[in-house]
Amino acid sequence: MVSVPFSSLFLQVSARLSACIVALLVVIWALYFKTSFIPRSSSQEDLIYAILHPLLMVIGFILVSGEAILVHRWLPGSRNLKKSVHLCLQGLALGSGVFGIWTKFHSQEGIVANFYSLHSWMGLICITLFGAQWLLGFLNFWHKGEVRTTRVRVLPWHVFLGLYTYALAVVTAETGLLEKLTFLQTRGDVLRRCTESMVVNGLGLGLALLSGIVILAAVSPKHGAPHFKMMYTNNKWLSSQ
Repeated sequence: MVSVPFSSLFLQVSARLSACIVALLVVIWALYFKTSFIPRSSSQEDLIYAILHPLLMVIGFILVSGEAILVHRWLPGSRNLKKSVHLCLQGLALGSGVFGIWTKFHSQEGIVANFYSLHSWMGLICITLFGAQWLLGFLNFWHKGEVRTTRVRVLPWHVFLGLYTYALAVVTAETGLLEKLTFLQTRGDVLRRCTESMVVNGLGLGLALLSGIVILAAVSPKHGAPHFKMMYTNNKWLSSQ
Protein backbone atom coordinates (compact mmCIF):
# COMPACT_ATOMS: atom_id res chain seq x y z
CA MET A 1 0.00 0.00 0.00
CA VAL A 2 1.27 3.44 -0.96
CA SER A 3 1.56 5.89 1.94
CA VAL A 4 0.43 9.43 1.12
CA PRO A 5 0.88 12.51 3.31
CA PHE A 6 -2.68 13.76 2.76
CA SER A 7 -5.84 11.75 2.41
CA SER A 8 -7.40 12.01 -1.02
CA LEU A 9 -10.82 12.23 0.59
CA PHE A 10 -9.67 15.08 2.84
CA LEU A 11 -8.36 17.05 -0.14
CA GLN A 12 -11.57 16.54 -2.09
CA VAL A 13 -13.77 17.63 0.80
CA SER A 14 -11.54 20.64 1.47
CA ALA A 15 -11.67 21.63 -2.20
CA ARG A 16 -15.48 21.41 -2.25
CA LEU A 17 -15.84 23.43 0.95
CA SER A 18 -13.44 26.10 -0.34
CA ALA A 19 -15.29 26.22 -3.65
CA CYS A 20 -18.63 26.67 -1.86
CA ILE A 21 -17.23 29.52 0.23
CA VAL A 22 -15.79 31.21 -2.86
CA ALA A 23 -19.06 30.81 -4.78
CA LEU A 24 -21.06 32.21 -1.85
CA LEU A 25 -18.79 35.23 -1.44
CA VAL A 26 -18.78 36.14 -5.13
CA VAL A 27 -22.59 35.82 -5.31
CA ILE A 28 -22.98 38.05 -2.23
CA TRP A 29 -20.60 40.61 -3.68
CA ALA A 30 -22.18 40.66 -7.14
CA LEU A 31 -25.82 40.69 -6.01
CA TYR A 32 -25.94 42.31 -2.58
CA PHE A 33 -23.36 45.00 -3.39
CA LYS A 34 -24.41 45.43 -7.02
CA THR A 35 -24.28 49.23 -6.73
CA SER A 36 -20.49 48.90 -6.94
CA PHE A 37 -20.89 47.54 -10.48
CA ILE A 38 -22.99 50.38 -11.89
CA PRO A 39 -21.31 51.38 -15.20
CA ARG A 40 -20.80 54.89 -16.50
CA SER A 41 -23.67 54.55 -18.96
CA SER A 42 -26.15 53.69 -16.15
CA SER A 43 -27.73 51.22 -18.57
CA GLN A 44 -29.58 48.28 -17.02
CA GLU A 45 -28.10 45.97 -19.64
CA ASP A 46 -24.56 47.14 -18.91
CA LEU A 47 -25.20 46.65 -15.19
CA ILE A 48 -26.26 43.06 -15.79
CA TYR A 49 -23.13 42.40 -17.85
CA ALA A 50 -20.96 44.03 -15.16
CA ILE A 51 -22.46 41.72 -12.53
CA LEU A 52 -22.13 38.67 -14.78
CA HIS A 53 -18.39 39.22 -15.26
CA PRO A 54 -17.22 38.17 -11.75
CA LEU A 55 -19.84 35.42 -11.58
CA LEU A 56 -18.77 33.86 -14.87
CA MET A 57 -15.03 34.23 -14.33
CA VAL A 58 -15.01 32.90 -10.76
CA ILE A 59 -17.79 30.29 -10.74
CA GLY A 60 -17.98 29.37 -14.42
CA PHE A 61 -14.27 29.55 -15.22
CA ILE A 62 -12.17 28.97 -12.09
CA LEU A 63 -14.45 26.71 -10.05
CA VAL A 64 -15.55 24.55 -12.98
CA SER A 65 -11.99 24.16 -14.32
CA GLY A 66 -10.82 23.26 -10.82
CA GLU A 67 -13.50 20.58 -10.64
CA ALA A 68 -12.36 19.30 -14.04
CA ILE A 69 -8.83 18.91 -12.66
CA LEU A 70 -10.18 16.84 -9.76
CA VAL A 71 -12.27 14.54 -11.96
CA HIS A 72 -9.48 11.99 -12.31
CA ARG A 73 -9.28 11.76 -8.50
CA TRP A 74 -12.87 10.99 -7.58
CA LEU A 75 -14.86 9.85 -10.62
CA PRO A 76 -15.22 6.05 -10.82
CA GLY A 77 -15.29 4.26 -14.12
CA SER A 78 -13.08 3.86 -17.16
CA ARG A 79 -10.36 6.22 -18.27
CA ASN A 80 -12.40 7.17 -21.33
CA LEU A 81 -15.29 8.22 -19.08
CA LYS A 82 -12.99 10.34 -16.92
CA LYS A 83 -11.41 11.96 -19.97
CA SER A 84 -14.78 12.75 -21.52
CA VAL A 85 -16.10 14.36 -18.31
CA HIS A 86 -12.82 16.27 -17.91
CA LEU A 87 -13.05 17.52 -21.49
CA CYS A 88 -16.70 18.56 -21.13
CA LEU A 89 -16.10 20.44 -17.88
CA GLN A 90 -13.09 22.22 -19.32
CA GLY A 91 -15.16 23.11 -22.39
CA LEU A 92 -17.85 24.56 -20.12
CA ALA A 93 -15.21 26.55 -18.25
CA LEU A 94 -13.78 27.84 -21.53
CA GLY A 95 -17.20 28.94 -22.74
CA SER A 96 -17.85 30.73 -19.45
CA GLY A 97 -14.47 32.43 -19.63
CA VAL A 98 -14.97 33.64 -23.20
CA PHE A 99 -18.45 34.99 -22.43
CA GLY A 100 -17.18 36.50 -19.18
CA ILE A 101 -14.50 38.44 -21.03
CA TRP A 102 -17.03 39.51 -23.66
CA THR A 103 -19.20 41.07 -20.94
CA LYS A 104 -16.37 43.54 -20.30
CA PHE A 105 -15.55 44.27 -23.95
CA HIS A 106 -19.04 44.39 -25.49
CA SER A 107 -19.76 48.05 -24.67
CA GLN A 108 -19.52 50.95 -27.10
CA GLU A 109 -16.10 51.84 -25.66
CA GLY A 110 -14.72 48.72 -27.32
CA ILE A 111 -11.82 46.42 -26.52
CA VAL A 112 -9.02 49.01 -26.70
CA ALA A 113 -10.62 51.25 -24.07
CA ASN A 114 -10.91 48.34 -21.63
CA PHE A 115 -7.55 46.76 -22.47
CA TYR A 116 -5.35 48.92 -20.28
CA SER A 117 -4.61 47.10 -17.02
CA LEU A 118 -2.51 44.15 -15.92
CA HIS A 119 -5.75 42.35 -15.11
CA SER A 120 -7.05 42.70 -18.67
CA TRP A 121 -3.74 41.66 -20.21
CA MET A 122 -3.47 38.58 -18.02
CA GLY A 123 -7.11 37.73 -18.67
CA LEU A 124 -6.69 37.57 -22.44
CA ILE A 125 -3.43 35.63 -22.12
CA CYS A 126 -5.06 33.19 -19.72
CA ILE A 127 -8.11 32.52 -21.88
CA THR A 128 -5.90 32.09 -24.97
CA LEU A 129 -3.69 29.54 -23.18
CA PHE A 130 -6.77 27.80 -21.83
CA GLY A 131 -8.28 27.49 -25.30
CA ALA A 132 -5.02 26.15 -26.73
CA GLN A 133 -4.76 23.72 -23.82
CA TRP A 134 -8.29 22.46 -24.39
CA LEU A 135 -7.63 21.93 -28.09
CA LEU A 136 -4.34 20.18 -27.29
CA GLY A 137 -6.12 17.90 -24.85
CA PHE A 138 -8.84 17.09 -27.37
CA LEU A 139 -6.39 16.23 -30.14
CA ASN A 140 -4.01 14.16 -28.06
CA PHE A 141 -6.21 12.46 -25.48
CA TRP A 142 -9.65 12.13 -26.97
CA HIS A 143 -9.12 11.82 -30.71
CA LYS A 144 -9.00 8.12 -31.49
CA GLY A 145 -6.58 8.54 -34.35
CA GLU A 146 -3.69 9.71 -32.17
CA VAL A 147 -1.03 7.09 -31.44
CA ARG A 148 -0.26 6.13 -27.86
CA THR A 149 3.38 7.24 -28.01
CA THR A 150 2.31 10.78 -28.88
CA ARG A 151 -0.05 10.87 -25.91
CA VAL A 152 2.65 9.71 -23.54
CA ARG A 153 5.05 12.40 -24.75
CA VAL A 154 2.46 15.17 -24.52
CA LEU A 155 1.05 14.14 -21.12
CA PRO A 156 3.65 15.93 -18.91
CA TRP A 157 3.23 19.15 -20.90
CA HIS A 158 -0.55 18.82 -20.78
CA VAL A 159 -0.48 18.46 -17.00
CA PHE A 160 1.98 21.34 -16.56
CA LEU A 161 0.12 23.73 -18.84
CA GLY A 162 -3.19 22.78 -17.25
CA LEU A 163 -2.02 23.56 -13.72
CA TYR A 164 -0.14 26.66 -14.87
CA THR A 165 -3.20 28.05 -16.67
CA TYR A 166 -5.41 27.30 -13.68
CA ALA A 167 -3.00 29.10 -11.34
CA LEU A 168 -2.76 31.99 -13.81
CA ALA A 169 -6.56 32.27 -13.83
CA VAL A 170 -6.59 32.54 -10.04
CA VAL A 171 -3.84 35.19 -10.07
CA THR A 172 -5.76 37.10 -12.76
CA ALA A 173 -8.88 37.04 -10.60
CA GLU A 174 -6.86 38.30 -7.64
CA THR A 175 -5.59 41.27 -9.68
CA GLY A 176 -9.16 41.98 -10.75
CA LEU A 177 -10.39 42.01 -7.15
CA LEU A 178 -7.55 44.29 -6.12
CA GLU A 179 -8.13 46.62 -9.07
CA LYS A 180 -11.88 46.87 -8.44
CA LEU A 181 -11.61 47.35 -4.68
CA THR A 182 -8.82 49.93 -5.00
CA PHE A 183 -10.88 51.87 -7.56
CA LEU A 184 -13.96 51.86 -5.32
CA GLN A 185 -11.99 52.92 -2.26
CA THR A 186 -10.11 55.65 -4.12
CA ARG A 187 -13.37 57.03 -5.49
CA GLY A 188 -14.86 57.00 -2.00
CA ASP A 189 -17.67 54.57 -2.82
CA VAL A 190 -16.37 51.92 -0.42
CA LEU A 191 -14.67 52.41 2.92
CA ARG A 192 -11.43 50.61 3.70
CA ARG A 193 -13.06 48.95 6.69
CA CYS A 194 -16.55 47.87 5.74
CA THR A 195 -18.54 44.75 4.96
CA GLU A 196 -17.93 44.88 1.22
CA SER A 197 -14.17 45.22 1.68
CA MET A 198 -14.23 42.19 3.97
CA VAL A 199 -16.23 40.20 1.43
CA VAL A 200 -13.84 41.02 -1.43
CA ASN A 201 -10.74 40.33 0.67
CA GLY A 202 -12.29 37.10 1.91
CA LEU A 203 -13.01 36.12 -1.69
CA GLY A 204 -9.36 36.68 -2.57
CA LEU A 205 -8.19 34.55 0.36
CA GLY A 206 -10.70 31.85 -0.56
CA LEU A 207 -9.41 31.69 -4.13
CA ALA A 208 -5.83 31.40 -2.89
CA LEU A 209 -6.79 28.57 -0.54
CA LEU A 210 -8.85 26.77 -3.17
CA SER A 211 -6.10 26.90 -5.80
CA GLY A 212 -3.56 25.48 -3.35
CA ILE A 213 -5.83 22.56 -2.47
CA VAL A 214 -6.69 21.78 -6.10
CA ILE A 215 -3.05 21.85 -7.22
CA LEU A 216 -1.97 19.74 -4.23
CA ALA A 217 -4.67 17.18 -5.01
CA ALA A 218 -3.59 17.09 -8.66
CA VAL A 219 0.12 16.48 -7.98
CA SER A 220 -0.19 14.20 -4.94
CA PRO A 221 0.09 10.44 -5.57
CA LYS A 222 -3.15 8.56 -5.77
CA HIS A 223 -4.02 6.36 -2.80
CA GLY A 224 -3.73 2.73 -3.77
CA ALA A 225 -2.17 3.53 -7.12
CA PRO A 226 -1.58 0.43 -9.23
CA HIS A 227 1.88 -1.09 -9.20
CA PHE A 228 3.91 -1.24 -12.39
CA LYS A 229 6.09 -4.13 -13.40
CA MET A 230 9.17 -3.87 -15.54
CA MET A 231 9.59 -6.18 -18.52
CA TYR A 232 12.73 -6.58 -20.58
CA THR A 233 11.97 -7.10 -24.23
CA ASN A 234 13.66 -6.18 -27.49
CA ASN A 235 16.67 -4.86 -25.53
CA LYS A 236 14.43 -2.29 -23.77
CA TRP A 237 12.85 -1.98 -20.37
CA LEU A 238 9.09 -1.48 -20.65
CA SER A 239 6.58 -0.81 -17.91
CA SER A 240 3.26 -2.61 -17.73
CA GLN A 241 0.37 -2.22 -15.33
